[in-house]
Amino acid sequence: MKKLFITSVILLFALTISAQSLNGSWTGELKIGPTTLPLVLNISTDDKGVATCTMDSPAQGAKDIPTKIDYISNDSLAVSVTMIGASFQGRLKGEELFGNFSQNGFQIPLILKKGKTEVHRPQNPLPPYPYTTEEVTFTNDADHATLAGTLTYPVGYESMKKKVPVVLLITGSGQQNRDEEIFEHKPFLVIADYLARHGIATLRYDDRATGASVGGEVRNATTVDFFHDAVSGINYLRNKKKFCKIGALGHSEGANIAFMLGSRKLASFVVSMAGVGVKGDEALTAQVNRILQLSGQPTVITVEQYRQQPEVINNPWLRWFIDYDPRADIVSTQCPVFAINGDKDCQVLSDPNLNGIGKALFKGRKNLTKEYPSLNHLFQHCQTGLPTEYHSIEETISPEVLKDIVDWIMTVQ
Repeated sequence: MKKLFITSVILLFALTISAQSLNGSWTGELKIGPTTLPLVLNISTDDKGVATCTMDSPAQGAKDIPTKIDYISNDSLAVSVTMIGASFQGRLKGEELFGNFSQNGFQIPLILKKGKTEVHRPQNPLPPYPYTTEEVTFTNDADHATLAGTLTYPVGYESMKKKVPVVLLITGSGQQNRDEEIFEHKPFLVIADYLARHGIATLRYDDRATGASVGGEVRNATTVDFFHDAVSGINYLRNKKKFCKIGALGHSEGANIAFMLGSRKLASFVVSMAGVGVKGDEALTAQVNRILQLSGQPTVITVEQYRQQPEVINNPWLRWFIDYDPRADIVSTQCPVFAINGDKDCQVLSDPNLNGIGKALFKGRKNLTKEYPSLNHLFQHCQTGLPTEYHSIEETISPEVLKDIVDWIMTVQ
């Protein structure tokens, strides 16, 4: 689930000045309770002397937010983002901008240094790859959606004398590309690469109306609509007639879609990564309360209070999901299941969700649930589990999780 941050965007405001010394990117860290939030201001001046500024909040996945310049000189800067009630005023001292960041009446000291922090993602594979990939499309005709994706064959596929298993990768909530890219992490690319190196094919695809995929309703779409897209992916793989078994691996909301496939006997096996195992409103209320707790806020909301929030009432996806109880699909899934969670996941809490899945699963000898210590919602090793950490962690996904997924899939062949 990625529906945590809402970034307000305002109209770009330009100011004609002569302040070349402030051109470039300026980076600092806001200390908010126990968390640290990186912030970047990008200042540029065109050949007519018109200065513009954008803001990045890397830990929230927000880039190039248009920002109003209220004042700028060779050594001073004042900017604001009025729709979110935020502003920064600073003065250049040496090579740093010393100032204060204000939002909704709160003021926090902020020091900005020239330059951007370099991001390292060591697990992202780089070409040339030792395996074959194929760019493909498949269609959900009922919803007028054409899904574009990458079919990755395992190493040595061309010389194999037997068919191999293939896994459809299904992203979590929110519109995401085929790599499930977030904060420059590419979890599905890393998973597809690892599986290809260990004898397993994968198909990952851009969500409808995202990346190279076109068509399909998005504004009013619910999990059911995204399930229909996944069914189209399963049918495409079945029609290829190249694979021995077709499984589904989903992350977060995608895990629940994988259970929907399993319950309808459309998947030969299911890998659930941080799937929801209790009624939607219960799972999302627990998410909010855990994040509030970890952020140092004593507020606790009830399920009913969560359901009455305007953000929930006015969001078609949330209106559907809060009433969805996944246990019916989990109970009906009779194929082998591997369900996993990190114990520091604060978006889909391991308890009660992983426990809920475990209780609902049929007693198959190949079914397995596993909780990993110190892993967050993205299955990274972490400190708190808060989403504000995702960006700063170099690891994209725990190597132990990758190995366990491959080992388990090989047991169900």
